[in-house]
Amino acid sequence: MAERRPADGTRHTRAAARSASGPRGIARHGRLRSRPWATFGKVVASVAVVAVVSVLGIAGVAAANLASDTKKSFHLHGEGAQPIPNIAALKGGVNILVAASDTRTGQGDSWGTLDDSSGAGNNDVTMLLHLSADHTHAIVVSYPRDLMVPIPACGNNDAQDQAQFNTTLSEGGMSCVADTVTKLTGIKIPFAAEITFEGVVAMSNAVGGVPVCIGGNGIDDPDTSLDLPAGEVTLEGQNAAEFLRTRHGVGDGSDLARISNQQVFLSSLVRTIMSNGTLTNPVKVWGLAKATVSNVHLSDNLDAATLYQIATALKDLNWNNIAFVQYPTVADPENTNRVIPDDTAAQTLDDAIVNDQYIQITGGTGDGSVTSSSQPAQQPTPSSTPSPSKKSGKSSTATAPPSPSSTPVPLSSNVHGQTAATQTCSNGAG
Repeated sequence: MAERRPADGTRHTRAAARSASGPRGIARHGRLRSRPWATFGKVVASVAVVAVVSVLGIAGVAAANLASDTKKSFHLHGEGAQPIPNIAALKGGVNILVAASDTRTGQGDSWGTLDDSSGAGNNDVTMLLHLSADHTHAIVVSYPRDLMVPIPACGNNDAQDQAQFNTTLSEGGMSCVADTVTKLTGIKIPFAAEITFEGVVAMSNAVGGVPVCIGGNGIDDPDTSLDLPAGEVTLEGQNAAEFLRTRHGVGDGSDLARISNQQVFLSSLVRTIMSNGTLTNPVKVWGLAKATVSNVHLSDNLDAATLYQIATALKDLNWNNIAFVQYPTVADPENTNRVIPDDTAAQTLDDAIVNDQYIQITGGTGDGSVTSSSQPAQQPTPSSTPSPSKKSGKSSTATAPPSPSSTPVPLSSNVHGQTAATQTCSNGAG
């Protein structure tokens, strides 16, 4: 069997993947015709689409016809061609899988050499966004890269009873990542997006930086060249990408600590985007959209109209109803450097998503973050375009988004995470 090189620079066969040390990673175009209203509609879609990922911090989804350098799309198994919807309100819920590759191919010389990782790379950050059918809540689940799971047949590779989750991107592309998550959770995934190191840099620059709180002894991680003192810092460019990559600089140095540290960034990004008027600033929105289409690969059914619908459904969510959680795990009895699913805790989380239920986090944050002592973040009044009242002729005022009507499903204490409203600090280990 041919060998392949993982992102940590070692060589191993697929059979030995479960025992090898994993890497340290982070996470259609066409000529526009002279149809001004069609073009306008696409640009509007492009602008709103930025909210999908910028609002939830999952750098990754943008309109297809904004720029001529749009990345090539990919196809998900089992997802046939879908009719293009009207640019109108989204009906029902949606699931989008976003993965960040650790490849060094085409990434310049700031992230290491091709000996570290090349080609498709490994999916060292994988997150599933679920938006509820009634558009009152969203759940973002992070799947650990070191998770040992069954992997279905992908590409030219046979199915595996157990292998490391972050090998799925190199095994068979984003379709393999999606198939593995569906096999693990029972959650159907119609849409997906993939981003790289340079994509994170471009997106963080476009948004103008993200303020984060560094706790503990600060972050000093020579493996990512990240050196941040304790206190408040604004992250953009390479520092933002390195912050999302760091694991030895926070908590106990594990991949699980890295996930909770990433949630510090993601929750702050939500508050930043929804508080400072970015989504109503044409210059910033255009920059975000340009950065996205230049750096993100989308599944071929994720068109501009669909993205516009998802974006408009997400942009005014209540921060308390946007939850970031880690997929629950326990130590792998066969390898202390790996983890396996906590079946009972995972079943509750998976069922809540499949059944479109609101969740309650009971397990607190993970090891990579701590709750901030700052005052709770205040969410601004949702934006809206005033419309004349039929009776009085006066403009209507913005109203708060609806809250989930169902009773929340309490998750296991082994499911760690936070909402976007929770202000947290990195648990620095510098």
